[in-house]
Amino acid sequence: MRLPWQKHSTPETRASLEPAHNEFAIEVNGLSKTFGDFTAVNSISLSVGHGEIFGFLGPNGSGKTTTIRMLCGVIAPSGGGARIMGYDVVTESERVRENIGYMSQKFSLFQDLTVDENLKFYAGIYGLSDEKFAERREYILTMADLHGRENEMAGDLSVGWKQRLALGCATIHEPKLIFLDEPTSGVDPTARRQFWELLHDLAASGVTLFVTTHYMDEATHCNRLAFIYRGDIIAEGTPAEVKGDLMRDTILRVEVDRGEDALTALEGSPGIAEAYMQGSMLHVNVGERTEAEADLTGLLGGLGFTVLGVEPVEPTLEDAFVHLVTRQREVSA
Repeated sequence: MRLPWQKHSTPETRASLEPAHNEFAIEVNGLSKTFGDFTAVNSISLSVGHGEIFGFLGPNGSGKTTTIRMLCGVIAPSGGGARIMGYDVVTESERVRENIGYMSQKFSLFQDLTVDENLKFYAGIYGLSDEKFAERREYILTMADLHGRENEMAGDLSVGWKQRLALGCATIHEPKLIFLDEPTSGVDPTARRQFWELLHDLAASGVTLFVTTHYMDEATHCNRLAFIYRGDIIAEGTPAEVKGDLMRDTILRVEVDRGEDALTALEGSPGIAEAYMQGSMLHVNVGERTEAEADLTGLLGGLGFTVLGVEPVEPTLEDAFVHLVTRQREVSA
């Protein structure tokens, strides 16, 4: 069984659909997408090298999924262009799809099919021979820890197993580039960690991974990353480079009663560059002042809060994102 855009995908034609030679796995130049008067993606440019894990980070609604749909050739851009494995996403969209894998946050599985039936469906889409399917099936069942569950309905699997099965289906044809659109959304921390171990194994084998996520902590797994906010890329580089602007600032982690109220009280206070909740703790950027100079214990105590602890911490990528968004808002104001 094949999808319409894969009607020419057969073993005989597969040799002619090998990725074109290109310096980058992904090249994006001035890519834009508008829906009426709304600009979802605003003339973005980036490049991703072969074998990289590239993180595409931003809050929900920032333009991540729209970008990935354009790069996969699913929707046409309103402006600019992109090449995937050397192929143009508009004029050679079928070639693009033949040479990539795609995994969405909904895992792209048929819930009313068994594990084996899902694998057979995707093998049919990509025209795998019986011999190749048997080889890939064994690999995927081992990778996903699904031996003995071949006849279980996908809908009955735990979220972690569904996630690994979906990764297997997305890679059954051994693509050299995989797009993963928020693949860990709704997955527990243990399953997320195990999933990233699988992604590192793929990258080590030379596969390029383009991962969208709104979990900032996952960006530490990436070789390089870009932050997108309201359709604009506001930072790009290695995790260390993205945090570079914050290295001279003092970031304080504050344990305080009524954290949300304390956060509201700090807004607009002199000397507070940024403040936000990270879990149950407050993260406060006090600029180039020292912890003693900032005296958050005294400041919050004077506002009626009980401070249980204050300590300086290394800037996180979430700190960097808040800093960049704040700066972007100031520029746009």
